[in-house]
Amino acid sequence: MSTGLIILIVVIILVVLLIAFVAKTYNTLVSLKNRVQDQWAQVDVVLKRRADLIPNLVETVKGYATHENETLEAVIAARNDAVSATDAHSEMEANNVLTEALGRLFAVAEAYPDLKANTNFLELQRTLQETEDKITYARQFYNDTVMSFNNKIEMFPSNIIASMFHFKQAEFFEANEKDKEVPNVKF
Repeated sequence: MSTGLIILIVVIILVVLLIAFVAKTYNTLVSLKNRVQDQWAQVDVVLKRRADLIPNLVETVKGYATHENETLEAVIAARNDAVSATDAHSEMEANNVLTEALGRLFAVAEAYPDLKANTNFLELQRTLQETEDKITYARQFYNDTVMSFNNKIEMFPSNIIASMFHFKQAEFFEANEKDKEVPNVKF
């Protein structure tokens, strides 16, 4: 066998290996991107469930807390913003505002003993708490998936393939700044 033929075979093998590496890395990036989208859809389903519960909760509170229109209107406005958000970032922001408004609503409910004893209110509150727990888990899974995807985009050598095919980092679902503050408890 001539030296030229051996070099040609080695070059062909290297090209095939390079193409296989690029294809595998590309497919892994696509798979991770799709997992991020799937996990966001899971978060979105639970956020929709919460949004569907809020009108019932507000109507129940309205019957008891007639002086709290500002708080009730804030919850409805935050819910409407969350439902009408058009992209993941604005939906994340709107849902952080909604979480804050719901916290104020439950604080208002504490001032109305009859409301706190109302079976419908208690059931809605329990269902909403379960939904909030599901949101927490869905956000966690979403953020874990985003981390895997972003790591693949940033780490060598897959970062080269990611930049060649214009893969962009996904955004984490982060807590609202107010959620990070330590609560002030007074007795």
